[in-house]
Amino acid sequence: MDFTFTEDQLLFQEEIIKFLVNEITPEKIRELWETDSGRSNELWAQLAELGLTGMTVPEEFGGLGMNEVDFVLLAQECGYVALPEPLVETVLVAVPLINSLPVDSVKFAWLPRIASGEAKVAVGLTQNLLVADAHIADLFLLQYDEEIHAVTKSHVKLTHNASVDPSRKLFSVQWTPSTATCVAKGTEAKKLIEQSINRGALGAAAQALGLARRMIDISVKYTSERQQFGKAIGTFQAVKHRMANVAVPLEYSKAVVARAAYSIANHHPDAAAHVSHAKIVACEAAVLAAKNSIQVHGAMGYTWEVDLHIYMKKAWALNNTWGDAAFHKNRVTDFVLSDDNKIGAGRTFM
Repeated sequence: MDFTFTEDQLLFQEEIIKFLVNEITPEKIRELWETDSGRSNELWAQLAELGLTGMTVPEEFGGLGMNEVDFVLLAQECGYVALPEPLVETVLVAVPLINSLPVDSVKFAWLPRIASGEAKVAVGLTQNLLVADAHIADLFLLQYDEEIHAVTKSHVKLTHNASVDPSRKLFSVQWTPSTATCVAKGTEAKKLIEQSINRGALGAAAQALGLARRMIDISVKYTSERQQFGKAIGTFQAVKHRMANVAVPLEYSKAVVARAAYSIANHHPDAAAHVSHAKIVACEAAVLAAKNSIQVHGAMGYTWEVDLHIYMKKAWALNNTWGDAAFHKNRVTDFVLSDDNKIGAGRTFM
């Protein structure tokens, strides 16, 4: 298993983070909080112009035809800036799900529009009780028992639910299933649902890496400027250790997340376990980054005015979406303890 990133992938990441850091500032995020939708049509159009909304859309539908490995680095940068727009869910969950449906009419109708930025899709599975960004979606892919239904916005009723993260817009969706809206059922639907959960969890894990890195950067900057006893508090050993204790699990998590992306892209038989492993370690690193960053900021870390809480709250939210820690630990446990599983140092990345 070779999931080393290519030079082109790394260069693409560098260019995209430049754009994201310039456009998605804490001030911009706070500004969007005050709007009705919490989203920016102008920003979405810019993301589409860069080709990001069509990265996993097949070339025949106007996309770039890339896969999860190509996008996972960019998903990390989306986390680094706490991107409010549903780009990660669109690229990693909605597009692959539509492209895997047995109903060609849905692909032809929606994939070109998604690639161009003209349409947005919300995916609602029973794994997540609430549907993110349902208020701006043109198409809904919703689970009903062992079925997947494609429903347009005119056929749903939305009820807003507040999130710990002001940038997350969550809704309960009421709708009536019918044979006309069913696009997959039975074994096929179950397979697509599991794949969507895996991709959603991968997206959350990748964003968690970016969030952890951003919180470290914010804390290092703060501790280099804040002084006590005539010295920057960042020179104190106890403060250094707080950040080092985050940097270690963050660095460890990078390879695990990369392996999960490779496993999904290459249909590895153990992809589910690899994704759950990635979700666990990446989110643990982000939650620890939030905790330690609050501590090195002192009481200021809890205040609304400090930018830290933008990233901290998103980390908390992602920790419990697309499967909480218990769900993913159970999947890893089942994998490790299965009778026919061959595990060990020599097989870790095979």
